[in-house]
Amino acid sequence: MIPANSHNFSSEIQKSNKPKTLNFLKTTLNSIQTYFSSHPRDEVFITFLFVQALVIFIVRTPPPSLPAEYATVSASDNHLPPPITIICNNTRSETDTPPPEVEECGIGKIYVYDLPSMLNKDLVLANCTDLNPWNWQCGIVPNHGYGNAATEFAGIFPGTLSSSWYRTNQFSLELIFHHRMLHHKCRTLEPESATAFYIPFYAGLAVGKFLWGNDTAKRDWHCRMMLQWVKKQKSWQRSNGSDHFMAVGRITWDFRRLTDPGKLWGSSFLNMPEMQQVTRFTIEKAPGDYYDVSVPYPTGFHPKTKKHIQEWQNFVRYYNRSSLFTFIGAKRGEIKNDFRGLLLSYCYNESDSCRVVDCGVTQCSTDSSAIHKALLGSHFCLQPRGDSFTRRSVFDCMVAGSVPVFFWKRTAYDQYEWFLPTDPKSYSVFIDHEDVRNGKSIKEVLMRYSEQEIRRKRENLIEAIPRIIYAKPNKGLGSFRDAFDIAVDEVLRRIKLEKEWADFVE
Repeated sequence: MIPANSHNFSSEIQKSNKPKTLNFLKTTLNSIQTYFSSHPRDEVFITFLFVQALVIFIVRTPPPSLPAEYATVSASDNHLPPPITIICNNTRSETDTPPPEVEECGIGKIYVYDLPSMLNKDLVLANCTDLNPWNWQCGIVPNHGYGNAATEFAGIFPGTLSSSWYRTNQFSLELIFHHRMLHHKCRTLEPESATAFYIPFYAGLAVGKFLWGNDTAKRDWHCRMMLQWVKKQKSWQRSNGSDHFMAVGRITWDFRRLTDPGKLWGSSFLNMPEMQQVTRFTIEKAPGDYYDVSVPYPTGFHPKTKKHIQEWQNFVRYYNRSSLFTFIGAKRGEIKNDFRGLLLSYCYNESDSCRVVDCGVTQCSTDSSAIHKALLGSHFCLQPRGDSFTRRSVFDCMVAGSVPVFFWKRTAYDQYEWFLPTDPKSYSVFIDHEDVRNGKSIKEVLMRYSEQEIRRKRENLIEAIPRIIYAKPNKGLGSFRDAFDIAVDEVLRRIKLEKEWADFVE
């Protein structure tokens, strides 16, 4: 049983003074209201203009576009608030300091729930300490999710660079975020002072244990227990979860089980009513769901200092790449018209230009050195969709400074907005998968790019590397922001703006 009231917060959150801008706006609106009371015709005209603008906004806002095999994301999709555009910039010089708002937690403070251990720590497999091709949970345990040191890189990467590499499990996001949240500079131990609340529930581990069985109730059990617990907290009751967020270690589709009896994959966690206003970081999001925020897959690169990042950037910038492109993957014999198999055959036929790592032959889950040798030695890397639209290899590719070639736009272009360059053409190449099936030559497309064009794309990737990795130090790297810092800062900013807007319209 889960404790009935593990946290009993006796005091209410104190309302802070509204920003001067909000007071100014309210004063202005009062003046407008007074004006309209004596000028009714003007009121009708202004109202008409407002309705026109609202209609234009609704028409121009694209509707959620889900793949044909998935049903509607949730019952509340049509009531989602409009997205807030935040520009992330990681280009400050070494002598710059963070803006006072970030430095002084002006965006807000975060309270981390102390959940019963059955909802996080007890879910981690205790007797599996390294990667195992037959057990997806292995490698999650060591180093708070970072994994054991990748000693196989000692002879590949020069100097101390190999010390920044680990055997990181691609599903370890929950542990990494939990550990970093506990050491976050804006963490508060007083829920009354918090702007946002972090739920350290290991949903991916809880659901993943039962994904390949037929008992759907087991997949939902921990999720329901977590929601029962959190709903008893006063902070939840005040907001109904709208200022809560969490990290989910698997793709969003593993938590959106459909009611169709023929489609029983996954948990129904994200379809549960209580989750409709909770923001969740996930390695692949659902299009059109405002509360899904896609964050980069954890790679094996976790630098300890800013100097290590700069050394790595220079290493991949000047690495001698002898192959035009590479493909890393294996055939999926059970899938009809398997595109990965098509790429594998194509690369074998173009062996003078393509470097192949056949994961049906090489144990890619345990031999990451083979993967990174191929990525470092190639100008481009082919990135088809995986079991879903993206896969960890996309981020391995970019960290290695190899230009990704995408065949589905949803693999990267419709996701990771806070982390990747805004212009897809500036860092990648797109070739439609149907064109490839119809005989279009990948080699011919890639050979059209000049050395200067490839160098420009690579330079944009190198600049983006800090934003797509998770640094090793508990408190991050100070003024430098990695993927974790960006994700937390931006969701805090979003929650703060929404609270200010809610106060304003009261």
